[in-house]
Amino acid sequence: MTTSVSLARSVPSSTLRATPIIAVLRAQNARQYEPVVRVLVENGIRSIELTLSTPDTFEHLAALQSGFGSEVEMGIGTIVNVDQAQRAIDAGASYLVTPIVNLEVIALAVRSGIPVFPGGLTPTELFSAWAAGATAVKIFPAETVGPQFGGHLRGPFPDLQFIPSGGIGLGDISDWLAAGATAVSLGGPLIGDALMGGSLKLLAERARRVTELAAEARRRS
Repeated sequence: MTTSVSLARSVPSSTLRATPIIAVLRAQNARQYEPVVRVLVENGIRSIELTLSTPDTFEHLAALQSGFGSEVEMGIGTIVNVDQAQRAIDAGASYLVTPIVNLEVIALAVRSGIPVFPGGLTPTELFSAWAAGATAVKIFPAETVGPQFGGHLRGPFPDLQFIPSGGIGLGDISDWLAAGATAVSLGGPLIGDALMGGSLKLLAERARRVTELAAEARRRS
């Protein structure tokens, strides 16, 4: 029995392949995004996930995209239903991210030709999302299973692409990429308190460290 499924699934962007890091931003309001995104971009991180747990994310997406141009991709995360997914697509999101496996959301993304990263934890959830056309599945929350889980998944599902998210520390980046991760999703350990007025200088240092770790891991692979 083969585990490969023939679908017109979207592939990870060249931006994400070049620097396999997704920065996840959760703020009290979307007005806080811009200075943090600017520091991330200036220090090598070009894939940004804006979350719907932040008010006014849809309304600020277009302005952020126009301000940073095509060198940066901005996805919408914390999508849990088709209405949110359609709004994200209409707003011009570069990709969709979900914390759950919603097959209708995946189907919409596949029809629309937009990358989608649905979240799950068990092999059944993750393969169901992959078989439905996910670009890569999001292992969430990844800290509960660790990088070795990625290697285990590749046993029965050798073609499956995955992105760990949730509780990933900077020291975990290399291990997850070595385990075959398409990219690594980072929230608090990268962003710190920058969205609450914290030091942008320290954010820049963390961003540079993250890009260095990702580059080192890719060189060793």
